[in-house]
Amino acid sequence: MTSHLNEIRSRWNDVLDLVEKSDRVAWLAFFDARLAAFDGEVLTLDFSDSRKFGSAHEYSESRERHKKILIDAIRLVTQLDVKILEI
Repeated sequence: MTSHLNEIRSRWNDVLDLVEKSDRVAWLAFFDARLAAFDGEVLTLDFSDSRKFGSAHEYSESRERHKKILIDAIRLVTQLDVKILEI
């Protein structure tokens, strides 16, 4: 599945452009993500270098909406169906 991960990486800017057109806050949420792994179903996003999610704030409701926007953008750009795991 490395080839699919490479495909997503090579088109990541296109994915982020679509996300930004849909929701700028979602774009900000995923802009710093590193694409860590893809097993054919789950795309793992690594935020270990980013501290913006390290606060005590509760964003779960908006995070699910943001993930859906990202998943839809990935599908449109790469024709891949993914689930998102954040680490």
